[in-house]
Amino acid sequence: MTNRRFKTGVSRDQVSLLPARVEDYVGRDSPVRAIEAFVEALDLDRLGFCHGGTDGGPGQPPYDPADLLKLYLYGYTNRIRSSRALEREASRNLELIWLMKQLVPGYRTIANFRRDNWKALKATNREFVLMMRELGLLGGEMVAIDGAFFDGNASKASIKTQRKLAKRLAEIEREIEAYGAALEANDSAEAERPPAGPDDGGSAGGEDVGQKVAALMRKRATLKADLAQLKETGQTQLSRTDADARLLSKNGQVVAGYNVQIAVDDRHKLISASEVVNDGNDSGQLYTMAKAAKEELGVDTLTVLADTGYYNGKALKDCEENGIVAYVPRAQRSERLAAQGRLSHEEFIYDAAADAYRCPAGALLQPSNGHKVNAGRIEIRYTSRKADCDACPLRSRCLSAKTPTRSIQRWEHEAVLDRHRARMAGAEAQMRRRAELAEHPFGTLKCRAGYRHFLVRGFDKVRGEWGLMALCYNFSRVLSILGFDSFMAYLAKCRLYLVPLLLNIASAAIAGFHTLIFCPKARICPELSAPA
Repeated sequence: MTNRRFKTGVSRDQVSLLPARVEDYVGRDSPVRAIEAFVEALDLDRLGFCHGGTDGGPGQPPYDPADLLKLYLYGYTNRIRSSRALEREASRNLELIWLMKQLVPGYRTIANFRRDNWKALKATNREFVLMMRELGLLGGEMVAIDGAFFDGNASKASIKTQRKLAKRLAEIEREIEAYGAALEANDSAEAERPPAGPDDGGSAGGEDVGQKVAALMRKRATLKADLAQLKETGQTQLSRTDADARLLSKNGQVVAGYNVQIAVDDRHKLISASEVVNDGNDSGQLYTMAKAAKEELGVDTLTVLADTGYYNGKALKDCEENGIVAYVPRAQRSERLAAQGRLSHEEFIYDAAADAYRCPAGALLQPSNGHKVNAGRIEIRYTSRKADCDACPLRSRCLSAKTPTRSIQRWEHEAVLDRHRARMAGAEAQMRRRAELAEHPFGTLKCRAGYRHFLVRGFDKVRGEWGLMALCYNFSRVLSILGFDSFMAYLAKCRLYLVPLLLNIASAAIAGFHTLIFCPKARICPELSAPA
């Protein structure tokens, strides 16, 4: 017997009378089986999926949307997003060969499926949220809202702001003026110069300047058209590559792309609601996301946690009126005054009974007649008496030498903010919980999965791709929380409910077809076929 130093594999030329089944290459508890069961339990027609193209030429049947959806779910779960990469994996990855039953769609068919079914992909993500509700994985009591920038399929240079366009237009105007002066000087020199001979090329410089001026005129016309388009649409940026991508800035970070908003449930850090916007400011997203999460969770009241960027008086008012208790810290804007020893407006206490503000020295600021509209908010002005301010020992800390009285603007719904400030006085635990919840999904998607950018362009397709990302994040977590066997048992129960429903629909359709063919009088005049 020959001693072998290492283990040896089976010869590639070995003939097998009973070749192994593809089924044997996939473990019994492989997540790919859960993907298969999940897609089979979906009603793809109701979700709005349309079939994929064919790669076999005219006359070939299309691909089943279920197969292409399985391909994408497997790809996004395993960090494979490119349509070309998915095509390669479908022909060499044993799990995908099992999942696709050896079908290998072309990359164009794969890419077109994601492009054409963006709405159905969003609906599938929402269907999974409803499934998580049925499984009892969503607490429905508290969510954390947060946003993160994702790069779009566009460069920063392809997005022009109104300020940059105006600056470039001014530069071109100056260049045109300079070239115009050069042309005038050239014409004057030509007039003073004696007539040139037939071989003299003295006019070449003037023609070159004229061509440059013409090119600048064309650029100026383009810039003016772009500025007119921005003015007409009311936008501040113009993107030439992806019309919906924007330059977004936060904490010194500038991204050409989109702002993804999520609401994360408190029980298992699952994404209960999400949206993609192109506004870099989060302050307008608080109520929108809180309302969406409340509807998805199907609850009457909801506690919402968010960071300072979401603080907005109108949004807090809308939340309070709709059963949403918001915890949002207010930005500290009085630190500079405190460092200078000055009195900020926060040190003036509102007395609801007297409808007046009381200053740190004890004097009252009374409301003035009329009101002021500031950024759509109706504000009431409260002003001190000059005699009180002149005799006040704190005057130097409160007013400048030329200012006679102190005034404070109060929003007509300031009571909402007062209640919110009282609620935030002891909210340190809620704010720590906010960071734990909101940062988890983005950290997982960006750092573990590497999903920092979108591959597609335009709001519709980007929202469809985000639906895939959020679905795969939730899918992986649910599989980890429940375990493979419990999740598969639930999906099997879903299919048991689905099959009788489909059979009832099919039976009704067959009965209707039978009536239509064999009882034509019934469809023309139903009373003719009624029993006597």
